[in-house]
Amino acid sequence: MTILHRRRFSVRLATIGLAVGFLSLPALAQKKYDSGATDKEIKVGHIGPYSGPASAYGTIGKSIGAYIDKINAEGGINGRKIKFVTLDDAYNPSKTVEQARKLVEEEEVLLVFNPLGTPSNSAIHKYMNAKKMPQLFVSSGATKWGDPKNFPWTMGWQPTYQAESRIYVEHILETKPNAKIAILYQNDDYGKDYLKGFEDALGDKAKTMIVAKQTYEVTDPTIDSQLLTLKASGADTFFNITTPKFAAMVIKKNAELGWKPQHYLNNVSGSVSAVMQPAGFENGVGIISTAYIKDPTDPQWANDPALKEWTEWMKKYYPGGNLADASNVFGYAITQTLMQVLKQCGDNLTRENVMKQAANLDMALPMLLPGVNIKTSADDFYPIEREQLAKFDGKTWIRSGKIYGR
Repeated sequence: MTILHRRRFSVRLATIGLAVGFLSLPALAQKKYDSGATDKEIKVGHIGPYSGPASAYGTIGKSIGAYIDKINAEGGINGRKIKFVTLDDAYNPSKTVEQARKLVEEEEVLLVFNPLGTPSNSAIHKYMNAKKMPQLFVSSGATKWGDPKNFPWTMGWQPTYQAESRIYVEHILETKPNAKIAILYQNDDYGKDYLKGFEDALGDKAKTMIVAKQTYEVTDPTIDSQLLTLKASGADTFFNITTPKFAAMVIKKNAELGWKPQHYLNNVSGSVSAVMQPAGFENGVGIISTAYIKDPTDPQWANDPALKEWTEWMKKYYPGGNLADASNVFGYAITQTLMQVLKQCGDNLTRENVMKQAANLDMALPMLLPGVNIKTSADDFYPIEREQLAKFDGKTWIRSGKIYGR
């Protein structure tokens, strides 16, 4: 080979090398998207009860939308705006199925975020996993949302109902070991999950300590007859497993009946504005529940920077929202969790990576109680596992005692 040929050969090799290098650069920097994500947008679906028997929870969806408005006003997540598609299912499982199909098959969202209700989510549980669609941070404490082995596309967020029930049992056994317990529960997966946790925690004592149980349907106009039956049982302790509308009815009716057992109210109906106020503040004095988020009506947070920031956000982005409703704190905090997941996804906005990042969280949020954090892993789909007992004093919930959970 002559010197000229060698030079030409070297030039060709260099040119080929450069070409190969340029070809490999896009592969290194390639962005990955599933439908619902682009360079400019992330499409997030949501299903909530804006109407129907659980419409008090509709404010959660509104607060989620308001927090997303804030994020978009600040430039979005990794340069992408969030498009929030929220649909009403009226707390009707058959409607939930219809709306889930619309979000997945028509809207082609990247994920379905915070769909609300145990019966509603139960109705779409298998469908979402068959479609490999994230059913992420379900707004329900049912224990079934933490089963990554069998349902890897579904994850809860709040403490589980069964864990909450165990806290009440522990408190009852400590303070009133010979209690006669009456239970009212919603006749669906939500009510039965709370009941199971409660009975399992009592163990053999359940047979003697539980003296009466009554159910109600979400379509029932009143719960008067159930409460008359429970009162007649002679129970001195009452576990109230109801959603907000019925919780307010129960508290008010108990006062009318003059029935004053030690009253335990499930956390999901602890809203001061949606439950305690319509029930009559004086009628709720002494009721015990649990807490894991900061209650905006609690005066101890009056000078808390996190509450001040939340209040300013409410006034700016959700001026029609109730500042006394803890559901708006819930919507705020759970959306912050989703934003962290999307931030961690970077440019890999596939559904698989969404679930991978959701299962890789270790964070504190400003509106969670001190000592309560969010932690997940590939085999732990229960983000929040800590909470504290609280007693209603006629104005707000006063927390006391240890932090339960792990």
